[in-house]
Amino acid sequence: MPILSVGQISAVLNGELRSSGISPEKMISSISIDSRTIFDPESTLFFALKSDRNDGHRYVADLVHAGVRAFVVSIYLEEFRRFEHCSFIVVPDTLNALQKLAAWHRSEFDIPVLGITGSNGKTIVKEWLYELLRDRAVIRSPKSYNSQVGVPLSVWNLSPDYELAIFEAGISKSGEMKNLAEIIRPTVGILTNIGEAHQENFISKKEKLSEKLKLFFSCQSLIYCKDQSLVHSEIIHNLPNSEIKLWAWSF
Repeated sequence: MPILSVGQISAVLNGELRSSGISPEKMISSISIDSRTIFDPESTLFFALKSDRNDGHRYVADLVHAGVRAFVVSIYLEEFRRFEHCSFIVVPDTLNALQKLAAWHRSEFDIPVLGITGSNGKTIVKEWLYELLRDRAVIRSPKSYNSQVGVPLSVWNLSPDYELAIFEAGISKSGEMKNLAEIIRPTVGILTNIGEAHQENFISKKEKLSEKLKLFFSCQSLIYCKDQSLVHSEIIHNLPNSEIKLWAWSF
């Protein structure tokens, strides 16, 4: 994981930095979106994410009392002004900021990166590959961290100690894969399959497949199963990058 100053991060995010009694040179080595999982508050940057069910801005006061001093927020509330020795990076969208920071961090590395997506089997394939390649310095997505939040948290852990990365990407609706592709930027792609899982927000399997294939636009190689005729046809005829080397397998 990187070590950056609050000022550097603010510049990457193009955010508005508001500090009270704290230098923009304060160093950050950890990021968090969950107030329950902060182990080193002094070096943690908390992203106050908003969702339909929760709002991370609610936990800022408690986190200040727990020792956290750096936050990314989309709303600079009046109560934040009274917190001393704290920095707030104000951005329009905190999730977008989290993804932007992870994408910037990924751009600092020039190592092979495997990107895995599909309707099923992403985590299993990732874990198999990790076991097969464990004699090398490999980083992988923890658990099933393949969502809009999970992917940036996974990629943030990249460091110069690793020579290979394996990240999985999952989507539930159209428009999501573009964000994940910009963060992972895989050099090798693996498509497990296209099935019924997460179909409810897509008009057809073809639409879902087209969305998933966006992960591979930056790839040098793509591995997939030729037995699924829709998959094979879309990859052969509609993948925009004609220079991708295809490795098709079959039963």
